[in-house]
Amino acid sequence: MPGSGHSRPGQGRNVNYFNYFTEIEDAFIRRRGKHLLLSPIDWALIEGWQKMGVPLHVAIRGIETVFDNFEANPRPRAIKSLMFCREEVEARFQEWLASQAGRSVEAGSEEARPGFTIEAIREHIERAASALDNVKAEGLREACERAAARLRILAGEVTTDFETVDKALNDIEEFLDNAMLSDRDNVHLKKVEGEVKAQLSSYKKEMAKEAYENTFRLMLLKRLREEAGIPRLGLFYL
Repeated sequence: MPGSGHSRPGQGRNVNYFNYFTEIEDAFIRRRGKHLLLSPIDWALIEGWQKMGVPLHVAIRGIETVFDNFEANPRPRAIKSLMFCREEVEARFQEWLASQAGRSVEAGSEEARPGFTIEAIREHIERAASALDNVKAEGLREACERAAARLRILAGEVTTDFETVDKALNDIEEFLDNAMLSDRDNVHLKKVEGEVKAQLSSYKKEMAKEAYENTFRLMLLKRLREEAGIPRLGLFYL
């Protein structure tokens, strides 16, 4: 993904989907010292961090720490995958969560989500509903029609309680995820599952069972979503 036209870490809490991925990619490639494209499992890992709510600055600080430690104590094998940084990033995230206890901003205030406006959110929801109108996959038509109808109702009810709006969007997205995993051609689904498993095969032994299953699901849904033209809905993708 290109690295131009996005904000640098620390320029605010409202980091969009594109910025989150490209900033992490830039940080890893910069420290790696060579232009090394991220693998599908690396992208799934970043998406997993995003879903967990790992702040961008926490992810980048974890990556920096891994490379700092590696350079202080070089090993024969180079760092070739973002997976090498997973444990450090997620440990730092747990530390960050503990540090935030008692510091939460009042839910629903506009100050909690700088850059979010009712108009921008309504436009985001309406674009998503229009995209669902154009989904052609036969097995997903009914689900997409129902989701688009729910989105249009939500667009008319948007308030500054952004946490509630985001939860409603995530609920609709989960409904679509379940439809993709159950309503599509089973033969095609098995084919895509096999391709995703093949992509993950070289990493499986290094991953805990839960991490593998979560990464597999993220990658599978990403493939199915891209094939069908189903958009992401949460406010993170605004």
